[in-house]
Amino acid sequence: MSDLVDVEPLGRETVLGKAMLILQAFTVEQTTLTFAELQARTELPRATLHRVAGDLVRARLLDRQHGRYRLSGLVFELGMRASVERRLLDVAVPFLEELRETTRETAHLGLREGHEVVYVAKVAGHRQAAAPSRLGGRMPLHATAIGKVLLAHAPPELRRRVLDGPLPRLAPRTLTHAGVLAEQLRTIAERAVAFEHEESAVGVVCVAAPVVDRAGLVVAAISVTGPVTRFRPDAHASTVRDAAAGISTAFANRARSH
Repeated sequence: MSDLVDVEPLGRETVLGKAMLILQAFTVEQTTLTFAELQARTELPRATLHRVAGDLVRARLLDRQHGRYRLSGLVFELGMRASVERRLLDVAVPFLEELRETTRETAHLGLREGHEVVYVAKVAGHRQAAAPSRLGGRMPLHATAIGKVLLAHAPPELRRRVLDGPLPRLAPRTLTHAGVLAEQLRTIAERAVAFEHEESAVGVVCVAAPVVDRAGLVVAAISVTGPVTRFRPDAHASTVRDAAAGISTAFANRARSH
């Protein structure tokens, strides 16, 4: 059928493949569909469609009202988040590459998801350091310079939950005392720069600064990471702050044009 979407990479027999068939059955013109219309577009067995559509409703990816289904607000939110991330990457990567050339060390861009930092860009240095970060990888907020920047500017209730909860030790120097971390976060918020001294891994040091949107809200952070034997984070704090400010300005300008 011409209306069917292509889910061959996933396979129609997988649960995810079936879920994608349902989600992609909606179009700009057809934003709501009945169960019968979903079945016609997906060609899924009635019992299977009922089960998977129910799971998607419970996962808040579909809404169901008066016998009709539609994509949920969460799907829209996720799409907007992906769009923001794409624009942020477009403007940030040239600055990260310049940081790499200036410092000769590894530059990162990270976003906060829950209690973790997610590394969405990594520009490897000329002289590789054994940093624990990886593209798409996650680290606890309290154990990295980027994470501490994001935590310092997180909503107060999230910051309180992190400080009240266990602070896992990743290395001997990881901050696990809530009072010490809270004091550091206050300083980070005031100075717009954070440091990590072998807190995520032995031998690794880092400096990070916040990236803000046009409303002045912190949406990401960047960092430069290197080995303790040759890299001095404090010597590059102004450089990283300037790069973060440049990304912030470029990101705000890009947002205005969309």
